[in-house]
Amino acid sequence: MFMETRTILVAEDDENDVFLMQRAFVQARSQSALRFVSNGEEALAYLRAEGPYTDRREFPFPSLLLLDLKMPQKNGLEVLEAVRGDADLKRLTVVVFTSSNQARDIDLAMGLGANSYLVKPSDPKALASLLHRVEDYWLTLNQGSASIPREAAAPV
Repeated sequence: MFMETRTILVAEDDENDVFLMQRAFVQARSQSALRFVSNGEEALAYLRAEGPYTDRREFPFPSLLLLDLKMPQKNGLEVLEAVRGDADLKRLTVVVFTSSNQARDIDLAMGLGANSYLVKPSDPKALASLLHRVEDYWLTLNQGSASIPREAAAPV
C-alpha cells in the first residue's frame, strides 16, 4: 500500500533544539518529511509559498506545524494569529511546542487557536517518545487534519 509522505514544518530558532528534534524524529522512526525554519517570518513565507519557498515540490505544504513561541522577527503567537487569520491557512494543524510552561503563554496560544500546547521535555528519550506520539496522533489517528490550500494543491 502506498503511503503519502507528510510534511512537518518545525519553526524553531535554537540550533541545539533543532538538532535534538532531528535526532528524536529519527529515533521515533518518523515517516514524515521534516522542514525547519528559524523565525516567524520564515514560517509564514513557507506556509504562503513566498520568497525562497515558492516551489511546492521542494517545500510542500505541511500537514503539521510545530511552533516554538520564543522566536525572532515574529514570535510564535504572532505566527499563530496570522495563520488563524488567513483563510488559506486557518485549518492547518498547529501544535505549540515550546519550553514555556507559563499559564499566560498557554492561555494566549489556546485563545489564538492552537490545536495543542506541549512543553518540550529536556530528556532526549522523552522527546523522541513525545514527537512519535504527536506525529501518530495528528497525522495518523486524527480525522480532522487540515486540508491543503487551493494554491498548494495545484501543480507547480
